[in-house]
Amino acid sequence: MASTPLVTWIKVEKPTFDLIGVVLSSLKLTGLIVLAALALGGMLGAVLIRRRRRFLPPPLDETSLHLDTRA
Repeated sequence: MASTPLVTWIKVEKPTFDLIGVVLSSLKLTGLIVLAALALGGMLGAVLIRRRRRFLPPPLDETSLHLDTRA
């Protein structure tokens, strides 16, 4: 005699889509990315400004034309 397969049914809740949770988590992730971009951009800008100010040539270097101010 062949045995019939035994099937066990389990009751589970119907899945629901949480639109508010998806939107809020997306906004949170977007906010974190924006803050990280602002922080990195600010640091990069500060480094570039400091580097440019540190290595500026003097206003009158050897290649500029000097006017004779003796009258």
